[in-house]
Amino acid sequence: MKLYITILGLAVIALTSCKKLLNPEPENIKTIEQMYDDATYAQGFLTNAYINIPGYYDNSEYATDDAVTNQLNTGYQQIATGGWTSTNNPTSVWNQSYEAMQYINLFLQNSAKVKWSATPEVNNLFNRRLRGEAFGLRALFYYFLLRNHGGIASNGQLTGVPLILQYQTPESDFNQPRASFDVCVKQIYKDLDSAELYLPLEYNNISSTAQIPDRFKTFTQNAETYNRVMGDPSRQLFNGLIAKAFRAKTALLAASPAFQNSSNPATWADAATFAAALVDYRGGANALPLTGGTFYDTDVDNQSGGSNPPEMIWRQNLSSSELSNQQEAQNFPPTLFGSGFMNPTQNLVDAFPMANGYPIDNPNSGYNPGNPYAGRDPRFAKYIIYDGSTAGVNNTVIKTGSSSTTADALNSRSTATRTGYYMKKRLRMSVNRNPSAIATKNHYVPRIRFTEMYLNYAEAANEAFGPQGKGSSSYSAYDIIKAIRKRALSPNASFADLYLEECKADQGKMRELIRNERRLELSFESFRFWDLRRWKVDLTKLNETARGLDVNGIVFTPLNNVEPRSYQNYMYYGPIPISEVQKFNQLLQNQGWR
Repeated sequence: MKLYITILGLAVIALTSCKKLLNPEPENIKTIEQMYDDATYAQGFLTNAYINIPGYYDNSEYATDDAVTNQLNTGYQQIATGGWTSTNNPTSVWNQSYEAMQYINLFLQNSAKVKWSATPEVNNLFNRRLRGEAFGLRALFYYFLLRNHGGIASNGQLTGVPLILQYQTPESDFNQPRASFDVCVKQIYKDLDSAELYLPLEYNNISSTAQIPDRFKTFTQNAETYNRVMGDPSRQLFNGLIAKAFRAKTALLAASPAFQNSSNPATWADAATFAAALVDYRGGANALPLTGGTFYDTDVDNQSGGSNPPEMIWRQNLSSSELSNQQEAQNFPPTLFGSGFMNPTQNLVDAFPMANGYPIDNPNSGYNPGNPYAGRDPRFAKYIIYDGSTAGVNNTVIKTGSSSTTADALNSRSTATRTGYYMKKRLRMSVNRNPSAIATKNHYVPRIRFTEMYLNYAEAANEAFGPQGKGSSSYSAYDIIKAIRKRALSPNASFADLYLEECKADQGKMRELIRNERRLELSFESFRFWDLRRWKVDLTKLNETARGLDVNGIVFTPLNNVEPRSYQNYMYYGPIPISEVQKFNQLLQNQGWR
């Protein structure tokens, strides 16, 4: 179905990067008018937009201080070591986003003419829902375009991307300038407003007319009709809660230091307010699911009818790669029949505090360099495989030291670790990849998690109101971080977080603590690369060399130069594709890029 729709869609789509229309074989052509009587064909345009959503696990950690990869010359490894250019840019979402928005714009201009159902009330509900999805998806793509391509343009102005809100034909003017960053943010909010107007917060079946949300009662008074359009079968499509989450994500980006100047009126207070809507929906500061830190494990079992584990706001559906345990195939250590792609760094390991909450460089931490893995934050052992730890269905002891005789030994083969560590987060230890005893498990890849929204609130509230200020909410940044750290450090018992108590009187200390909690909680989920840039950290931090540790018995040998980082001072913002800049003289490149 998806391939069929793609072929039909491409027959009528002219991509924004080029005026040349595709010239398919005659049997593949369908006109726009044919969608009016073919609801499946019409809905296929949105299907193609969903297909183009950027992946959640893009492995951009390879280009940060958190990880390296043993797969040399991959895109992110290249850009980390000096190969990031406007022609070699694995961070680009330009083409896929504008392609998706061609489908979306065509859909929005024609959806009211489509016969979605012979029953008028069903027809109206389907049109509203699908239009809401389309507006929400357009906002989503503009968010990713702003994050990956917005920045200081060659004219010195904070600039966004071209706003293309109408379907483009071969006669359209493709030479469009970039809109200001602020105008782009406002357009995202406008589209999200429309999405929230048309969509329910979540897609759930109801059992009575009284449960129909008020704004839909004008269109139906029948619970069965409502369920047909807005019920369980529509789960994992764009909904009102996802719209609120993208509003919060956009506001956090806009308020961040890299995008703050006189032309951008975004505030941390707005970012806090928008994130608070998600925190409130979940139930407040102390309502995070206890298993949220291991969302990828047993919580994903026994989900039926498209439902979400409690930590997830939005997730991808199961795919062949998740069913075949591709995550484990790529990232298990070699002795567990994996390829060990993601190698966490010593830099990241050092960011995990002790179990008492103190950073390892604090005199009160109790950290022992001669026994560096003892007494650490429990998240460390959950997220990282280190020398002497166990992993896999049989609790295999993993030996990563260079003197180890196992396949997991440091730099012993192309699939071995380069840092002395393997990634454990995202992987299910109950998976067995041994060809003689294969055991598979489901994986749901998230798109948005509640923990991200909690961390967004903590960051924004600390900047807007200070560590203990609450703005219009009933909780502060301090309250949120206290809850997150208690879940991690002592979920089932009282916990005196003395380090947090030290930080709550100092906005700067709280800022560093929040950023570190974000680093740990969202590790290996493709946040770090962009977080460092929106925070406008010092260039020396962007260029922090990836380090490792060679552990052989009680001998710990630092690996201080596993992989250097080589970023220039203009690389806080991603480039516009050079092919687009060369074609269109109104399209300005970001400063520094050629």
